[in-house]
Amino acid sequence: MYRIVLLDLDDTLLDFKKTEAAAVSQTLARFGIEPTPAVVQRYSEINQSLWKKLEKREITREKLLPHRFELLFAELAVNEDSNRVQAVYEKTLGTGHYFIDGAPELLQTLSKNHALYLVSNGTASVQRGRIASAGIEPYFRRMFISHEIGYNKPDIRFFEACFAEIDRFDKSETIIIGDSLSSDMEGGRRAGIATCWFNPHRHPLPDGVTVDHIVSNLADIPSIVG
Repeated sequence: MYRIVLLDLDDTLLDFKKTEAAAVSQTLARFGIEPTPAVVQRYSEINQSLWKKLEKREITREKLLPHRFELLFAELAVNEDSNRVQAVYEKTLGTGHYFIDGAPELLQTLSKNHALYLVSNGTASVQRGRIASAGIEPYFRRMFISHEIGYNKPDIRFFEACFAEIDRFDKSETIIIGDSLSSDMEGGRRAGIATCWFNPHRHPLPDGVTVDHIVSNLADIPSIVG
């Protein structure tokens, strides 16, 4: 049994992709840019590629946030201030939430017998806003957000900062659950704790990548955690 459970937020508990699409559409429309499905999808692709660079420390958060709009606007031949757009987008993104199927039930079940900690890469204001909207903070002993800690998953320093704040921490009793192989699973591997990959779309595990557990449904997690 794992006494300590580290839970990712985006696309593990809350549906980030759905929130992102809605926020991008609202933001672009406000600036007179038609948010077609293709444009929204292209933004998401650019954003994901930049966050991968952030995980590898190839770009800073401060550069990333407006730069994703700079890149999008360059492709669309749009002349707009990326910093202004970013400010509106961030505020919009931090409002409201969508649960992944089974997330509320999972939190209710695990919180009865386990110490839950949120571990999330993201901008503090956005994550805090969505967490408040979802009403899930009471389930967690602590919430660790990369923007506040100063390091991003999978950086070992992110995990070390978390471990230092966890009561009676023991690696052998700890598991991380998340959807990202590059941040959650790789981070857990580097930190020396058990890993559980939430893989709802049943993607094949890439060659050379190892995880301890794989689930496609959140309802399967309690039996793994114990």
